[in-house]
Amino acid sequence: MTIVSGALLKIIEESCESILTLTEEVEPEEFFNSRITQQEVMHQIRTIADSASNLSFDIKNKMAEIDWAGWHFLQNQLAVTGGFERDALWFSIKSLVPATIMWLRVFRKSTPEFFAMTP
Repeated sequence: MTIVSGALLKIIEESCESILTLTEEVEPEEFFNSRITQQEVMHQIRTIADSASNLSFDIKNKMAEIDWAGWHFLQNQLAVTGGFERDALWFSIKSLVPATIMWLRVFRKSTPEFFAMTP
């Protein structure tokens, strides 16, 4: 694997962790009433989607359990509309992000070479 792939996976992992921290025990209405939290979560989602789009097909194929198509869809939705519908945003926070980080942790243990940032 490449240094770039390792760095991108680390960025995705850190952004997922940030989202989980920001939204832990937060109810939807509380989240949607907090502009600052929403803005930071959207920033982190953009970071994940952009990083995922820059991963090689080979890495995505080897980590097929991660919903790369979902991240691609979110990236396209951001490009077209600049944001998400409430339901899509909440789904990404409560389903897509936790599933992504769970699989990243599995892959970090089973295939640490994917995350290596040394040549």
